[in-house]
Amino acid sequence: MPATTPKTQTPRSAFWKGVKDGGPFVLVVGPFALLFGVLATEAGLNVFETLAFSIAVIAGAAQFTALQLLVEDTPTVIVLASALAVNLRMAMYSASLTPYLGAAPLWQRAMAAYFTLDQSYACSIMQFEAKPQMTVPARMAYFFGTVAPVAPAWYVFTFVGAAIGTRVPESWALDFALPITFLALLAPMLRTPAHLIAAFVSIVVSLLAAGVPYSLGLLIAGVIAMMAGAQAEVIIERRKAGS
Repeated sequence: MPATTPKTQTPRSAFWKGVKDGGPFVLVVGPFALLFGVLATEAGLNVFETLAFSIAVIAGAAQFTALQLLVEDTPTVIVLASALAVNLRMAMYSASLTPYLGAAPLWQRAMAAYFTLDQSYACSIMQFEAKPQMTVPARMAYFFGTVAPVAPAWYVFTFVGAAIGTRVPESWALDFALPITFLALLAPMLRTPAHLIAAFVSIVVSLLAAGVPYSLGLLIAGVIAMMAGAQAEVIIERRKAGS
């Protein structure tokens, strides 16, 4: 029998597949954004400033980090450095996506850079690796499909949180959204020993450095964990080459 070529997705079908895959994240992004809106107004920002913060940065972890440090009257340089360090993972996301999206038009890549989120990256990289036959337009359509439900939810719920401000009762416990979001993203991506080593090292170092002022212990843990993961990857590759 003649070999059959794998069926490729059209950009339209890829987009809706992305919407389907990214949709469930709204369940945690919504409360996450709502919590940020509430905390931002409690910290002294008005509704416009809070919404502008989310639109300009669109990076939950960095926003929470910067907000917390600002509340603690942390020097501006440390606030900026901490937010930048938290978002350094986006540079790694970008480098990882470049082989799949690098041939797209510049304006599409610029938009993709803005919408590179934990959710869009996690969905996209798994889809692209599982479906290497996807065309560049289909990959880009899938990528934007993953953020189609997530980004608007982030904006809308930030606005709602800022609008209702301190009227949200503590019994709602919205802070559950932050750890659940990252657990949902992290667990499927711990696929190699190097990933597991980096995760373990980051946990240990962050606990040991918990007393470092201005939450800099998290930055220290992140740097050491990346170094540990990279070194583990080098050792593993050397052993594979040797065998």
